[in-house]
Amino acid sequence: MAEEKIGNIILDLSHYCGQDFYCDGAVEDELLRIARDLSPLEYAGEIERQCSWPILYHLSPLRENIVDWIPMDGTEKVLEVGSGCGAITGALARKAGHVTCVDLSKKRSMINAYRHAECDNVEIHVGNFKDIEPDLPRDYDYICLIGVFEYAQGYIGGETPYEDFLKILLEHLAKNGRIIIAIENQYGLKYFAGCKEDHLGTWFSGIENYGESEGVRTFSRRRLERILRTCGVTDAHFYYPYPDYKFMTTLYSDAYLPGKGELSNNLRNFDRDRMVLFDEKNAFDGLVEDGLFSVFANSYLVVIGGDYDIKYARFSNDRDPKYRICTQILRDADGKASVRKLPMGETAYEHVRDMYTAFLSLSERYREGELAVNKCKLCEQPLYCEFEFVEGRPLTELLDECLERNDQEGFFTLFRQYVSYIGCGDEMEVTNYDPAFSNILVNGEKWTLIDYEWTFAEAIETKQLAFRALYCYLLENEKRNKLNLDRILEDLDITESDAEQYRELERSFQLFVTGDRKSMAELRDLVGGRLMVPQKWIERYQDSENVNRVQIYEDCGEGFSEDRSYFLKDAYCGENRIEATIQVDGNVHVLRIDPAMDSCMVKILALEWNGETVPLERKKLLLVNGRIAKDTDKDNTCYQPTIVFPTQDPNLGIDVRQLERKAENTLSVVLEVVRIPLAMARDMAASVKKLI
Repeated sequence: MAEEKIGNIILDLSHYCGQDFYCDGAVEDELLRIARDLSPLEYAGEIERQCSWPILYHLSPLRENIVDWIPMDGTEKVLEVGSGCGAITGALARKAGHVTCVDLSKKRSMINAYRHAECDNVEIHVGNFKDIEPDLPRDYDYICLIGVFEYAQGYIGGETPYEDFLKILLEHLAKNGRIIIAIENQYGLKYFAGCKEDHLGTWFSGIENYGESEGVRTFSRRRLERILRTCGVTDAHFYYPYPDYKFMTTLYSDAYLPGKGELSNNLRNFDRDRMVLFDEKNAFDGLVEDGLFSVFANSYLVVIGGDYDIKYARFSNDRDPKYRICTQILRDADGKASVRKLPMGETAYEHVRDMYTAFLSLSERYREGELAVNKCKLCEQPLYCEFEFVEGRPLTELLDECLERNDQEGFFTLFRQYVSYIGCGDEMEVTNYDPAFSNILVNGEKWTLIDYEWTFAEAIETKQLAFRALYCYLLENEKRNKLNLDRILEDLDITESDAEQYRELERSFQLFVTGDRKSMAELRDLVGGRLMVPQKWIERYQDSENVNRVQIYEDCGEGFSEDRSYFLKDAYCGENRIEATIQVDGNVHVLRIDPAMDSCMVKILALEWNGETVPLERKKLLLVNGRIAKDTDKDNTCYQPTIVFPTQDPNLGIDVRQLERKAENTLSVVLEVVRIPLAMARDMAASVKKLI
């Protein structure tokens, strides 16, 4: 049997045709170099150094989140179809007894092998799944298709490739085994909002139901359910990876769906430019309220087989390794719910144990107060903290409702109550630094602090804690800016100097949490594509239509009037350039040009009267309601003044009585016009001494 060995991993090449038909080019050579020459601990630095989407996509440890939540006892046999460069192979190898990988590409399989060379429970088969499948055993506990099912046409072919693919896989499943499918939702909200279809790189392809010749496609939940039924699957459960399955931070289920305000992390376009057609957070809020989240979730994770007690998982591994944890909500067969926080690696063990210490300390601090502390117990084998599942509404929701109905007094009442509750026992040397509004659940008169992960053995002023909670609250949603912040700061006796100090402390705290690594939000700014807002284009176009108009007034000795005015058609030959030839009657005393209907700066590039250059430097020839900036171009033999107009009715007048007039005259004008905000125009005009 043809095979190669890399470290402990055997590459079975008996079905390899000798050529990789699927390849991303030179970047795969770079990935091979990284996997061969660097340790996984060095990947994060390489991702930040290269700022490359393929490097981030294939090497980020966050890719593992999609399977890391699945409970395994270390004995399972796993088949991973389409293992690629091994983004999730490592997680499966840590959790299961044995992992069999199948991938079409030898180079990608080599990358996988090098990065997991120390694993002694992984084998990789290289070749087309259709050729390899007959040789595979039929007792897998798990079969994983992570971003693979949509390619069934290429794997299997035929008239019903997706159904045929699934039927084949079901034959290789052990009794009580499970198939895990992660796939984008054809009608995910992000595609309506302006993200390109992931595989084709085109806008709205999935929404428009793809084309006849496309070799890859994703599905709606309903169509996935039809495929499952056709294959005889009667036991299947849908989960919802958010923002999507690639870099999942949160996993929801039908038993635990998102609440209003939770889905705010939507701008994750690392690979391509995207449009921003609407605010996805607000759209998700409406879908959540109307029970439509499952229809428009960006991705699905389908578990074929028995369900899990785990109904929700949130990964906080975008942090310094010392603080990486996973939060899970479980519901057992009797319906009892609980919350667990687990370390993601041995380096985070101490952080999880500290949560139990925090529970004991905060319980003592708030013993005489009105704020309850969510009960916690520490379990050592395996290590996790278990908390009570508390019923109630997040304080965030109650505050938002006050702002939505413009009830500022109601907001202040709740906020003062909050400050009073968290401030209890502030003389003690213990403080929860993160009493965010979302970390407090309100159930009638009972307020409960449900998350106190960041608790320190020191006293911190209550007003600093309240400011931080408010600061984070406002950053999450611009709709909250209607809040009268000055009144709250006055209530808290917070000066601007205090506020700046607290903001700096918050920046330091974020660095403390993330360590020396960049967060995914920072990586998006470095790696991600552009955010394009068509609404701004439309507004700009419409605005230009209304504002970029040139109006001409003629004063024949009786002053200016609308009756003696007209608009020039097509005077703008570019966004910022006016070129026009104006016919002027010999009886006109002063000709006025209004270059725009907004505050602006205007540079006169050329002004000719009957073919001769107008001597603009002549005193009182140029009559404007703005300020003329000093001409700094010493080498310019032609005077080309720039005028700042701190008004939305800019006037540029020429006293043509100082020029040689005929019965019919021609004024040729070339202007550069740049619109600027009124406040800025006023500041700029104030810096010019003389008003002309």
